Amino acid sequence: MRVDLIRHGETLWQGTGRYQGQTDVPLSEQGRQVLSPALFSPEKVYITALQRTRQTAERLFPQARLVVVEDLGEMNFGRFEGRSAAEMEEDPSYRAWVEGMCRGQCPGGESLPAFSRRVCRAFARLLDWALASEEEQLVLVVHGGTQMAVMEAFAIPSRPYFSWGLPCGQGYVLEAEGWLEHRQLRLLGKRDYTKGG
Repeated sequence: MRVDLIRHGETLWQGTGRYQGQTDVPLSEQGRQVLSPALFSPEKVYITALQRTRQTAERLFPQARLVVVEDLGEMNFGRFEGRSAAEMEEDPSYRAWVEGMCRGQCPGGESLPAFSRRVCRAFARLLDWALASEEEQLVLVVHGGTQMAVMEAFAIPSRPYFSWGLPCGQGYVLEAEGWLEHRQLRLLGKRDYTKGG
């Protein structure tokens, strides 16, 4: 079975470098316009509860039924959300978080390990169900953090979290042949869903 793990399009906040997390920020007009309909048409696409994933899926897969999986949502950055790194450079809690390689708990939010556990549990349940149902393809439109957490946990070749970051509107294509035995996904390549790609 093939898995397409796609990052949503660009939002206004990304253009200004602000942390979004679980704040429900829509796609920017530019982010919407550069997305091109995909060259394949799945029956179902899995998204999160945040509108930027829904809006991206509607542009890429206009005929698909969209199914929300809440636990695939982006990391909760707590009180860092809505603010940029430049705005917080004198904030001691933000500096401590960055100096800890962004793995500690955000004030009022999640830690990276807790976020990754949440996302990976939800993804594994979904993939187990898809395989048991003999689905041929699993398509997800999610967030950058969600994408990186899944890739760090399950992708072959193995790489650390931050090395899996992709630009908005791009995705990984994976093969789930080794999933049931080894909990691994083999990386087949990347896809760019933007007109510039």
